[in-house]
Amino acid sequence: MTRAEVSWPRRAGELELRTPTRDDLEAVLAWRNRPEVTRWLLRTSVAPEAFVAAWLDAVGNPAEQAVVAVLDGAVVGTGSLEVHDGMGQFDGDAWRASEGLLGYLIDPAHAGRGHATEIARALLDVAFGELGLHRVTAGCFADNHASWRVMEKLGMRREQHGVRDSWHAELGWVDGYTYGILAEEWATAREHGRASPPGRPAVRA
Repeated sequence: MTRAEVSWPRRAGELELRTPTRDDLEAVLAWRNRPEVTRWLLRTSVAPEAFVAAWLDAVGNPAEQAVVAVLDGAVVGTGSLEVHDGMGQFDGDAWRASEGLLGYLIDPAHAGRGHATEIARALLDVAFGELGLHRVTAGCFADNHASWRVMEKLGMRREQHGVRDSWHAELGWVDGYTYGILAEEWATAREHGRASPPGRPAVRA
């Protein structure tokens, strides 16, 4: 399925989202492997060259929207949207490249200022407005309150609570959450000020 080409940079609240340069990624590495960051990541450390190469390889790939978030000239976060096939019968092509996996990460020095919400909001706009995706999901450890509060603030629905389904190097087996949102739900959430789904109270990050 042919998708529209996404143009960068663009605004996301106070932030500018743009495709990364090597210098941008070197700046990310200054905080990416800090314990307070890696505590809730699946990859608790990354090799610098492999990290830079993977992000640069994503530039220009329509199936991988990978951006850095810049504030006053400093790289304060990253965002990603990976497009993949949905589940479906093989008759027809509607399921092909129909879903996205959302990710975001913030420099701890800039945490708590709503930047993750702005990054995620901008990427959901891209997912549904420009790429025409059917559905977007995201996951986190259940104890990562800051992450799932972002998802709920944007109207994403908690679709799975996995009981001790996620391995954590320090905590052992812990619970995990998966969130999702459909294109029509995002349109409604946007119309009503990014309201939480029916039956769930709004959670402030």
